[in-house]
Amino acid sequence: MTHRVTMTLATLLLFFLLLSTSHATDPCSPSQSDGSDLSIFHIYGGCSTFSHSRPTSWFNTVLNMVSKDPIRLSYLSTLVSQKTSVPIASAQQILQTSNYVLRVKLGTPGQLMYMVMDTSSDSAWAPCSGCTGCSDSVFSPVNSTSYQALDCTTPRCLQVRGQSCSSTAGPCVFNQTYGGDSSISAFLIQDSLTLGRDVVLGYVFGCINAISGKSIPPQGLVGLGRGPMSLFSQTGPLYNGIFSYCLPSFKSYYFSGSLRIGPLAQPKSIRTTPLLQNPHRPSLYYVNLTGISVARKLVPAPLELLSFNPTTGAGTVIDSGTVITRFVQPVYEALRDEFRSRVNGTISSLGAFDTCFDTRMNEAPPVVTLHFEWMDMVLPAENALIHSSAQPLACLAMAAAPNNVNSVLNVIANFQQQNHRILFDLVNSRVGIARELCN
Repeated sequence: MTHRVTMTLATLLLFFLLLSTSHATDPCSPSQSDGSDLSIFHIYGGCSTFSHSRPTSWFNTVLNMVSKDPIRLSYLSTLVSQKTSVPIASAQQILQTSNYVLRVKLGTPGQLMYMVMDTSSDSAWAPCSGCTGCSDSVFSPVNSTSYQALDCTTPRCLQVRGQSCSSTAGPCVFNQTYGGDSSISAFLIQDSLTLGRDVVLGYVFGCINAISGKSIPPQGLVGLGRGPMSLFSQTGPLYNGIFSYCLPSFKSYYFSGSLRIGPLAQPKSIRTTPLLQNPHRPSLYYVNLTGISVARKLVPAPLELLSFNPTTGAGTVIDSGTVITRFVQPVYEALRDEFRSRVNGTISSLGAFDTCFDTRMNEAPPVVTLHFEWMDMVLPAENALIHSSAQPLACLAMAAAPNNVNSVLNVIANFQQQNHRILFDLVNSRVGIARELCN
């Protein structure tokens, strides 16, 4: 009898141990660390509520996302050229052009939302109850005890791009474009924002009542830029203008990366480059790209096409929403030609990729290095190449800026950033990059 009871207790203990271990290692469970470390999910990953719309294979997923890059480049171009918002048109199907989402809560009690993180946007907005053209997942202000609508007399209203106050006593209403082909109509509100264990009181964001276009994030957006309405401008000393992220690979379907906000838990030793600022568009994260090497040979790219020019907005930005790194045409062609000269076999094209080759003939493809002021970023093969899932083919995962985009920007995109810790220190004006397995 004693032996049987002992066996039963041992079995129960093993069951609870396995259950506890399973929960602790669940990559989709909320972060168990303090509020400064949040999980980042790929939009098509298994931990995302949008994974049902994922294409059939990893390679097709990337091809699908890259096909939307020209819209993103057009959007960044409008930021540089300071174009303003456009009127709201009829609602169309909601699709996703940004690629990484954060799990946050809005209101009191908190309502769970999966909001896109965007380093090139200032403001935040979420679809609200009654929104025309929005998805089914919306924020309900009437169910929040901390919700407050803001009117045109509020100082924050004057900081909103595209606001159109008809009277000083009226609600703060605004229109904004996003992604290059989409727009929103919203009114300004404030409510609680929960990030992990941190609660940001009185967080100001747009409550969307109508959308148009194909690029609006279904559950909203958190702007991580440097403008007056961004997360870090609103939180002030809470996070000291310091954050970093590590983006998981597109191939890591069931895993998440992390967003660390505030000075705690940031890497103590990391190489940095100066963070530059465009006074006309201060939100964009400009860095000084000084050159590009292929197999340690410096590519003959004109320096004036790499250098930062605050007057024209030319230069290089780090962006979380573009998929593959884009260079202005002459710079990309110089990089591409040098890369092709070091690859064996026939060069072919596939989708947006114009430099594909047979991996059986190239066991050690040339290494690409991005040179920044005071810092180099040596790209591992997984960040420089994309491999076909159907044939022994690999492609250089970079491209030229689209011909129809009047842009002078080089964009360091999220494919190249994956499995790297990207640190932004707004107070000390620096950006750090270090290799890290994010998954």
